[in-house]
Amino acid sequence: MLRYAILVALSEGAKSGYDVAKQFDEDIGFFWRARHSQIYREMGKLKETGLASAREVPQSGKPNRIVFTITDAGREALLQWSREPSEPPEMKDHFLVQLYGIESVDLDSVRQNLLRRIERHQDRHSEYQLKHKLLEDSKSLADVGKQLALEVGMRWEWEWVDWCTKALARLSPEAVADMTNVVPFEKGEKANDER
Repeated sequence: MLRYAILVALSEGAKSGYDVAKQFDEDIGFFWRARHSQIYREMGKLKETGLASAREVPQSGKPNRIVFTITDAGREALLQWSREPSEPPEMKDHFLVQLYGIESVDLDSVRQNLLRRIERHQDRHSEYQLKHKLLEDSKSLADVGKQLALEVGMRWEWEWVDWCTKALARLSPEAVADMTNVVPFEKGEKANDER
């Protein structure tokens, strides 16, 4: 998938590895994360396989820049990739596993994790909103695609904020005060029902 995310970045125009990494940090990375080292390595592979070309651009007083351009073969690969069915990703979140085993974990830490997640999801939601607002008046197909992706991102983040807020209320000390812990304790261990 990383190769196609990079090809999407290059389809907008020639870019150096630094430019692509920056675009991942500011845009594409909202939906597909990659370390800069992975991006640079993959760009080298795109050149080797003929999906991108590279040329050296001299700079005064700085090292020369290597600028990559998508090739016709790269555009064809991107087109073919777009025709493949995309499956929704499988959920993989260790926090949800902690909730599944909530009787065996530290409930105060779970509450703190929920508070951190609320803050993080609110921050991302705000980032998506800001980027979306910048595209509001655009009539280009490229910007409509970006808007649609950002709208999914905004909904995703807001749903998490809503869910975390409700979960925090359901796990408040008052809400769980009368609940019992049904996980059996081994002989010699103390049961700690004070959560």
